Amino acid sequence: MKLSEMSCGVEGVVTSMSGLEAATRKKLMVMGVLPNTPISVVRVAPLGDPLQVRVRGVDLALRKTLADSIDVELK
Repeated sequence: MKLSEMSCGVEGVVTSMSGLEAATRKKLMVMGVLPNTPISVVRVAPLGDPLQVRVRGVDLALRKTLADSIDVELK
């Protein structure tokens, strides 16, 4: 499932970010979004973009197009 499809408050694990460009993937990895890392959606903006996600205790805002490229597996 894609990160953008997760419901608020549900926790999952990042499985793949292969759909992203190398530079974008590297920036996310520096911020803690790594494969096999727990991640959860905190809230979604009223128009659906951006999403607030929590990873390793830090909240990040991700665009929906970026979240569409991150695969997660629900816990």
